[in-house]
Amino acid sequence: MAAFAATGVAVAVQSSGGTGATPAPEPAPAPGYRQADLLRDTDAIHALGVTGVQARVSTTAGPDLVATSGVAAAGTARPVPRDGYFRIASTGKTLMATLVLQLADEGKLSLDDTVESRLPGVVVGNGNDGRRITVRQLLQNTSGLHDDLPGFDTPQQYYQHRYDTYTAERIVARAMKHRPDFPPGTGFGYSNTGYVLLGMIAEKTTGHPWPKEIEKRILAPLGMNRTYLSGATPTLRNPHADGYQVFTTGEGTGERTGEHTEERIDVTEQLVPDLGGYVSTTADINRFFQGLLGGKLLSGARMADMRNTVPVDKRLETFWPRGRYGLGLVNRPLTCGGSYWSHEGGEAGYITLDGATDDGSRTVTVSMSTSFNDLDKTLRQHKAASDLVDRALCNTPHNSKGK
Repeated sequence: MAAFAATGVAVAVQSSGGTGATPAPEPAPAPGYRQADLLRDTDAIHALGVTGVQARVSTTAGPDLVATSGVAAAGTARPVPRDGYFRIASTGKTLMATLVLQLADEGKLSLDDTVESRLPGVVVGNGNDGRRITVRQLLQNTSGLHDDLPGFDTPQQYYQHRYDTYTAERIVARAMKHRPDFPPGTGFGYSNTGYVLLGMIAEKTTGHPWPKEIEKRILAPLGMNRTYLSGATPTLRNPHADGYQVFTTGEGTGERTGEHTEERIDVTEQLVPDLGGYVSTTADINRFFQGLLGGKLLSGARMADMRNTVPVDKRLETFWPRGRYGLGLVNRPLTCGGSYWSHEGGEAGYITLDGATDDGSRTVTVSMSTSFNDLDKTLRQHKAASDLVDRALCNTPHNSKGK
């Protein structure tokens, strides 16, 4: 079990009332993850070249632990907001999965429904067949659908495409130009396209835009009043830390690192398609996982479906060692035994890692306002943030008072 607890015992030997008696030893501080430990871990992430870091540890009793490191904007001394807004990217997949499972709870759809039965004629061509793909497979990333979500590989691409808009239909059409990665149900392949289809299914089932359903069913009941979908607005509400993408290339102007060149670009301003456009705070993300895992949003049967996991593929396992994927929920082992639930999110400029114990009594969210297109740096960033989540969950007692 990882720990930062103090282990020494201070013993004072003093004369008292002329008796020569030695007072009893003072007790050692109780073991646990504390403010200094959280700050140490956020500083370690900042030291990897991440412009700004904010982290929050919440428990069911007592105030939160909050720490920030770095700055809110490169070249300034402006501190990172303690509960600033940031893009949560794929953490929004757990919101979508929860909505779909609520519809299953209400008997409005079945997890074994095919995509074709819900969206006739949408998943067709190049070997893609909606008759063979189920809602459950979309949720679990076992559909085999190829992913072709737009992104930025160079600064030039960012400046050229940052205001591009994509409808759900357009994103699905991009995927249909590719053959499936594998037959449905025979492998694991992370597919943003699958979650776009889930949003389309939710809208067809309810007759309402899926963001409105998430607001009504999840955000409002849990009091997540600082979580919103950015939509056609390319900026974030204040306060927020600016987001940066570090592009590593073989040429250009910037900071030389061996034979490569790094350019740190402010990518805060952009339009993010679909679920990736959700903006939130560390307090709201912790509140969401507390509510979800605490049984406030789904029945026991649907939570069991959500926790039914499969191994992730080798590419994702480099980020989530021994990780397993449920229905919009990731299971990862703890070094102290057992496991935790999470769903990280990665968007140009913002990386989010989070984690919660099985009952939601302890939750952690880390937001980092820098992303890298260098794999080694990305892995080091994820490892440092994962270590923070692990230490906090392992060493924060259930009855922590946040002292």
